[in-house]
Amino acid sequence: MLRYKTLIGPSLRSRTFDRQKAEAAVAVRCINRFTALGMPRSIRIG
Repeated sequence: MLRYKTLIGPSLRSRTFDRQKAEAAVAVRCINRFTALGMPRSIRIG
């Protein structure tokens, strides 16, 4: 939650519900991308 609030802010900026859903979806995609970039690659040895 801290990373979400740091990236997006403490509240949604949009007024309509549809735009709030889109804003939240974009934020979640950004967080998922940051998480994917930080994960190590597993390589099978042997």
